[in-house]
Amino acid sequence: MRHVQGRARRAGAALAAVLTWAGLLAGAAGCSADGRGPLGTGGPPGRPPAPEDVIRVTPDDGSGVVRPGGRLRVRAPGGRLERVSVVRSQDARDSPVPGHIAADGRTWEPDEKRLALAAEYTVDAVARDAHGRRAARHTTFTTYVPEERFIGYVTPGNRSTVGTGMIVSLSFSHGITDRAAVERAVRVTARPSVEIRPHWFGRSRLDFRPEHYWKPGTEVTVGLRLRDVEGAPGVYGLQDRTFAFTVGRDQVSRVDAAGHTMQVRRDGRLLATVPVTAGAPGTATYNGRMVVMEMYEVTRMDSRTVGFGGEYDIPDVPHAMKLTDSGTFLHGNYWAPDAPGRANVSHGCVGLRDVKGGSPDTPAGWFFDRSLIGDVVEVVHSRDGTVAADNGLGGWNMTWREWKAGGAVE
Repeated sequence: MRHVQGRARRAGAALAAVLTWAGLLAGAAGCSADGRGPLGTGGPPGRPPAPEDVIRVTPDDGSGVVRPGGRLRVRAPGGRLERVSVVRSQDARDSPVPGHIAADGRTWEPDEKRLALAAEYTVDAVARDAHGRRAARHTTFTTYVPEERFIGYVTPGNRSTVGTGMIVSLSFSHGITDRAAVERAVRVTARPSVEIRPHWFGRSRLDFRPEHYWKPGTEVTVGLRLRDVEGAPGVYGLQDRTFAFTVGRDQVSRVDAAGHTMQVRRDGRLLATVPVTAGAPGTATYNGRMVVMEMYEVTRMDSRTVGFGGEYDIPDVPHAMKLTDSGTFLHGNYWAPDAPGRANVSHGCVGLRDVKGGSPDTPAGWFFDRSLIGDVVEVVHSRDGTVAADNGLGGWNMTWREWKAGGAVE
């Protein structure tokens, strides 16, 4: 019913526009006393000119499935345009299309050259011909409806408050081949201003970061203008929206895998040194800088989900913070209470002393309550290599020069 009512409203509006143009014509095309033509025009006798002879509209009236790259243009080749009104109907909404008439009055073009896809355009124009006779024209056309669309999933969430190590990450639902076009359609800005650069990881992921960690209090805005951008042959973007987040206080924690400790620093000041257990020989924890991606009061950890066999399946791991896509967590450990501070016994995670069910009074509970998504956890002196830059939000392990080299636009 809403769609029917919407069409009825649009039809009524179009009829009103036609009647308005007809009224303008009637006012200008009345017969003179001697019957020689329109009053006040001085034009030749005879019928008023055909609207399509005075006003040319591209695409043609009634055109369907106008392809991407089609051009919208209104012309009065032998006269002057007086007014042009264009309305775009898309997603059950009508929007005026801004445009301008050229100084010579012969052409009108939209300010935005690219036509929207899956839309209906309505054009109403009034012009005078070379003899001063007025004509009005009403046309419509529709644009191509893509069979495939893609969207970008944004990290972090809208309106969130995050740690200073947060990296803006977009994961696309379809592989992107025209990375430059998609990159140009994404704008990441900060207040206070700082240089922010993109880096592609494969065909489906685009990350953004500044050279150094964000300053506390920074407000970051992510604008996605992906609507109708062709990311791959025949695959067009769907989103036209904005996300924003705020950077909170600065907290960086440094895990010394060999020393079995973690130093927690807030705004550069040491808050605490916490005993930890890291990865055992053969399953050592990654070195390098990792970023808290997700936080769970309690979660299940099953070794089969991260490429191991059946070494463990713990249904109630407390105070768990995800650090990599491959399954590295920093979490509470109640099943090996003597390990933190003394030995590395995990399968790659960083464990803090905790109790079954979790408690805010344990080291794990204390740390969890003082952490944010976007906080940095850096591991040193482990017997493994450095975490890959695309494993979680590991982009801080690349130099600024390496990072900038991963953009698609010069």
